Amino acid sequence: MLENYQSQFTPVVKKVAIVGAGPGGLAAAIALRKHGIDAQVYEKAHALRPVGAGLSLHPNGLNSLEAIAPGITDALKRSGSQIRKINLKKTTGEMIGENSITFTDKYGQPLLQIGWSRLQEILASRLPSDVIHLNHYYTSFEQSDSKIKVYFADGKTVEADLLIGADGLNSQVRQQLTGEGEPRYAGRLSWRAAIKFSHELLAADETTLISTFTGKYFLVIDQSQGDIFWSAGVVSPEKTLSSNAAEVKSRVEQLFADFAEPVQAIIEATDAEEIVERLICDRPPLQKWSQGRVTLLGDAAHPMIPAIGQGANTALEDAWELSQYLAHSSSLEDALTNYDNQRIQRTQVIQARSAIEGNRALDIKNEVFLHESLSLAQVSQSEFDDWLYNPRPCIVSEQKSL
Repeated sequence: MLENYQSQFTPVVKKVAIVGAGPGGLAAAIALRKHGIDAQVYEKAHALRPVGAGLSLHPNGLNSLEAIAPGITDALKRSGSQIRKINLKKTTGEMIGENSITFTDKYGQPLLQIGWSRLQEILASRLPSDVIHLNHYYTSFEQSDSKIKVYFADGKTVEADLLIGADGLNSQVRQQLTGEGEPRYAGRLSWRAAIKFSHELLAADETTLISTFTGKYFLVIDQSQGDIFWSAGVVSPEKTLSSNAAEVKSRVEQLFADFAEPVQAIIEATDAEEIVERLICDRPPLQKWSQGRVTLLGDAAHPMIPAIGQGANTALEDAWELSQYLAHSSSLEDALTNYDNQRIQRTQVIQARSAIEGNRALDIKNEVFLHESLSLAQVSQSEFDDWLYNPRPCIVSEQKSL
């Protein structure tokens, strides 16, 4: 059964197909079903298995989630680490500085570090078991004025009123809309893993960043209950990936051999099979996310360099706002137009800030990046934080000027 929801508005869609069971897709399904919309999630994976990754939930993402599912942030806080301090160190281990995190006092929510899989698990628990359809590899869509048909590799076809592509950086939904091809390589290689680990140099509820002026870094994040997430990266003009797990670990050991403890101990304690090696990529911003009965959400719409931890958070913002427009607009066309208008410039600013922080060269002549977006992306950290975290989710109404 769909969740009961009392509203003076009639949603502009009855059934929505969401491709992708990441945080954005699951949050969108929860939000839509609160409005009586039959949202179904289609995921290519055979099972929702643990993933060796962690993510940062910032006040903007947490406030959006709380608006979608009141009380859910308490469950997330019990499952993660509320970061109170970020340590900045040289490769020798010498402390450069310490930044205290006071997000809760300023913005009502903490900087929360949590396992990707744990977030997915908590979100999935808020949905009926028959809503998430695994082993569904999306291939294409076909739309008309009244419906959209969604096709999967096993021959299954689903009919809906709206298709939401929440299928990440390599979104096949986006590919069919734009035909733009492969993501852009950002000139960086990255490695990551989540492990059980403790060390005298690592404290609870803290993050430690060890970096060099050459673009090499090693980040260690507490995730509570003895779990840590680590990631490492280097600038690399060439896209060269290792051929097997042993080679991946050996490569990390060699690249970070001159980094002081606890880096060596962390690498040694990590099983080679648990280390994920990847190319860091993004895509240029789009001027439009929605076409007819199709729209995009999260990394499918605005993939970012992972420099300021906003990928998942902006996806959660997307989920809340899209659900509001679909529930409170006079037509599907108006809902998607308002969604694009409200979300695209904000995410452009965050994309630009992420690129700047990640030392990504931006083409400032690219008119897709509005002048205002670039200007706002380059303000001071405190100004940017206030802009990013202060807005709180609010109910959209038909009467509201959008």
